[in-house]
Amino acid sequence: MADVPPLDDAELLALPASIPLVVAARGWGLGRRKASELARAGEFPCPVVRVGERWRVNRTALYEALEFDPAEAAKRLAVASASSSAA
Repeated sequence: MADVPPLDDAELLALPASIPLVVAARGWGLGRRKASELARAGEFPCPVVRVGERWRVNRTALYEALEFDPAEAAKRLAVASASSSAA
């Protein structure tokens, strides 16, 4: 099984309102197969919606499940950017 890199702050902030299941799964380091298995069983860590043949996740639901605060993340990124610009 390949390691799935988790989403970082910049990636989370750039997400659209509706996200493919496989992208949302990266929030927990899950791969496509495990994410689909959990979604089908109703056990994915946040609410999912079936749209045709695909599973989608609402960005706000993902943020809540990950306890991700976009305002705090934006501050962290701004500080990191300012630090790298000053160096």
